[in-house]
This record gives sequence, structure tokens and C-alpha cells, in this order.
Amino acid sequence: MFSIILRKEITSFFTGLSGYLITVVFLLSTSLMLWVVPGQYNILDSGYSNLNSLFGLSQWLFIFLCPALTMKTIADEKQNGTWELLVTKPIGIFQIVFGKFLASWILVIITLIPTIIFLITVYYIAEPVGNVDLAAFWGSFIGLIFGASVFVSIGIFSSALSKNQMGAFVVGVAITFMMYYGFDMLAMSFESGRTVSFIENIGIHAHYKSISRGVIDSRDIAYFIIVNIVFLYLTKKKLKIR
Repeated sequence: MFSIILRKEITSFFTGLSGYLITVVFLLSTSLMLWVVPGQYNILDSGYSNLNSLFGLSQWLFIFLCPALTMKTIADEKQNGTWELLVTKPIGIFQIVFGKFLASWILVIITLIPTIIFLITVYYIAEPVGNVDLAAFWGSFIGLIFGASVFVSIGIFSSALSKNQMGAFVVGVAITFMMYYGFDMLAMSFESGRTVSFIENIGIHAHYKSISRGVIDSRDIAYFIIVNIVFLYLTKKKLKIR
């Protein structure tokens, strides 16, 4: 039954417009900002052969795109009255939730894969050719994939809290922003270095910065896994109470 849920969710993304729309918006936005629109994200304007601007921009786009992708996962089921039918099937609530999470995360990863062409482009326009920090790129790429997984689990939790898709989107953006950058803002209120470091490490941004240096630290991976488990567990508890 778990595989059926997974296939159903992935199919629903590509039989409707949502999956294509999310992918097109992300790739079009990043392409324009990196190569066409002048500004801090433009690679040609920066004069450096790196893709830091891609990952900086992608994080902010995902704060909005991941909640948009996940807003209907559960809220739509409740609104259409199909959730009650789904839970009568011989499958646990957590399996349903995890199936929806995994399908959404897979779509995000599919959306990210074409950005590798940006690496190839920068690799060949660099002087000399190949003068690119590949470790930093792949570290940032992996960090973005794990960070997006947390955004997805937050989005599904928000969908479980809400009665409609728009409510799920608004709640998802608010929680995602708080988890990504809110703790950094809170840490600015303190002077003690240890306190600042502790508060920053509760948020996603600190762990993303750590992993984007090109060194895959098990503590950062453990953080992403634990936060995902927490939000998926909270989603299960919310739906079980319902």
C-alpha cells in the first residue's frame, strides 16, 4: 500500500499542473537571476567562477515553492472528503504521511537536477577552464536537497493543520521562514557566543552553511533527519487526533 500512495502522489503531480508549474517557476527564476537580470545573484556580474548565488537564491525560492508544492497533500484530501476514505485502507497513517513526503521530496530533487547544467557552464567559462570549487558545489547541492526535505515535511505538517490549500500555504511559508532564518534573527538579541551558536544551530540555515563548505558532517545530516522525523511525527499525531 505504501508504494501505491507514493506512485499516486507522484502521478498526481505530473497529471496536473502543480508539478510542472513548480519546476518551471524554479528553473526560469534561477536562470533569469543568474544569467540575465543584473544584481547580486548574477554570475557574470560577480566575476567569480562559483555558484554560491544559485544556492543562496534557491533557498529563498524553496521557502515559497515547497509549501506551494505540499499545500494540497492533506488539506485537499480533507476538503474533498477523500481523507476519511483513505484512512479506511489497510495502511497506517504514518505510511500515508511518509508516502506523501517522499513523493514531494522526489519532485524537488527532480527540479534540482537540471541545475547541474549551470555547473557545466561555469566550469567551461572559468579562467582557466575547470577553475571551480567542485567540493563546495556538491556540498551545497547535497545541503540544499536535505534542507528542501525539511521544507517539504513542514509543508505537509502545515497541510495537516489547515482546512484548505491557501491556509496550508500561508502557514507553511511562516513556519519554513522561522525554521530557516528566524533563529538567526533571534540569536542577534544575545551577546554570549555560546548562546548565539546554540540558538543558530536550532535553525536550518546554520547547518546548511556548514554542509555547503564541502565537508559532509554527520551532525548536519543527523539534524536534517531528526527535524524531518519531528514534523512527520507531529503530522501523524495531528491526523490521528482528527
